[in-house]
Amino acid sequence: MPTVLITGGHGGLGFVAAKQLASDSKLNLVLAGRSMDAVRRAAEEIRSASGVKVTALSLDLSSLASVRQAAKETRAMLNSGEIDSLQAILCNAGGRKEDISYSIDGYEETFATNQLGHFLLVNLLIDCLAENGRVIFTASGTHDPERVDGRMVGAAEEPDAQALAFCGTKEFPPISAGKRYSASKLCNVLTAYELDRRLRKSSSSLAAIAFDPGQVSGTGFLRTMPKPVQWLSKTAFFHFVSKRMGVTMGSLPFSGACLAKIAADPGFATKSGKYFESNDGSLIEARSSKVSYDSNRAAKLWL
Repeated sequence: MPTVLITGGHGGLGFVAAKQLASDSKLNLVLAGRSMDAVRRAAEEIRSASGVKVTALSLDLSSLASVRQAAKETRAMLNSGEIDSLQAILCNAGGRKEDISYSIDGYEETFATNQLGHFLLVNLLIDCLAENGRVIFTASGTHDPERVDGRMVGAAEEPDAQALAFCGTKEFPPISAGKRYSASKLCNVLTAYELDRRLRKSSSSLAAIAFDPGQVSGTGFLRTMPKPVQWLSKTAFFHFVSKRMGVTMGSLPFSGACLAKIAADPGFATKSGKYFESNDGSLIEARSSKVSYDSNRAAKLWL
């Protein structure tokens, strides 16, 4: 049975997607996360409910050493037959640090977690993907400064890897939390599109797709926000106002199901290089920001 690797598959959007993949598609899973107690609990819950094989994998995306170790362990499991062929990598985990802090490698933590860790993981494992396999980046409408989502959080900074990785140091000025987050999500979209270009150039059957789950309460992103904002985000009033303002509105059950569908539905095998969003109960193909289609910026970021 094919296997799907999901970063952050033990909570929030990733957990909903994992349960959906296990129950509907009967795909085996590798749940990768930093808190192994939480990852093991989630794995056992899904395993008991669905009967599929669910493996817990230790992964701290902010640590490049941890990413390399997780990729090494995944390869070993594939080679030994402990897990079956890798159908998809869901680059789903993410977060936002309100104050500037740095990873063990010295990189700004939001950028390290949301972009650098996933970029390295994909590059280390992409040759393990089966034919017609997929790489899916959980993005965000906040990456687009022309959308309400982007204006509310803060317009994304230029996707300059050095400036984002070392912001707040002597070499580069500090960047606000919202702008750091939206810039990291812009980098996710740029990476998805650049990966698609490289896959098409090599005549690969693999697909690289970006997915915006919309504004979803109960996710890691909102858990970093002040408590009053977390409480307000769960109210019908907040949903009503956000929708009227034009915010891309998702929900945990629907957006999680959408992520699972993009990973497993045969119809998405030909959607490489596309951007999908969950918005008010519909999964639609949409246009991402103008900057996200800049191949020169994407190629520079890749380096």
